[in-house]
Amino acid sequence: MSSWFDDETFWESLDWFLFSQIRTNEITSVEADQIVKLLQPSTGAAILDLCCGPGRHCVEFARRGFRVTGVDRTARYLERARTRATDQSLDIEFVQADMRAFKRSEHFDFALNLFSSFGYFEDRNDDLQVLRNLHESLKPGGKLLMEMLGKEPLCRVFRERLWHHRPGTEEYLLQETSVRSGWDWIENRWILIRGGDHKVFTFGMRVWSGAELSGALREVGFSQVELYGSLEGTPYDNTAQRLVAVAVR
Repeated sequence: MSSWFDDETFWESLDWFLFSQIRTNEITSVEADQIVKLLQPSTGAAILDLCCGPGRHCVEFARRGFRVTGVDRTARYLERARTRATDQSLDIEFVQADMRAFKRSEHFDFALNLFSSFGYFEDRNDDLQVLRNLHESLKPGGKLLMEMLGKEPLCRVFRERLWHHRPGTEEYLLQETSVRSGWDWIENRWILIRGGDHKVFTFGMRVWSGAELSGALREVGFSQVELYGSLEGTPYDNTAQRLVAVAVR
């Protein structure tokens, strides 16, 4: 049975929103600086970017001298990532794979999972399998950094409806969001409007609190977990903007 993330039209139609103009090279460089400060990787370290999308972080880390492997399920994003790497004469490995299946035993020094690319699966055991894969893929002492919209920040800023306009077009996106009882899952209904036509995408995601994510990481074997409220390393408290976890194998 296919899931929402298997629908290629979702990724194709909403590319402009998911990877918008605000995610520029300058922003990516700043984010890479913040990640390096949190992880303190050595020069030439092997980095896994799980759910790399069109590869903006892969390219930035490769440009800084790291050995990078980017993994994603969406072929069109990987093609864009390969083109970016080729245009800058960078040697990056890109792999098309489901995050529940990809693992390389004790291969990477560091692993990244960014931009809420976690919690896609109705069965929590599938999420745990992703974390197990990441744990197994890291060398002893290796570090994982995850970045997502945590439950606590979402509660503070939650809105049932949000409108977005694609600049320079007559294209609009209406995001409708509801929370399942217990706050473990959010249901999304995104309506893409193009002139007189519209298309509806429905999907759900697990939403993690800081304590839940920390507990899951320890459950699969990570020995230390630190939580932050942004990639800047701010505290995960009532002012947190995002949920960032740094876990050590």
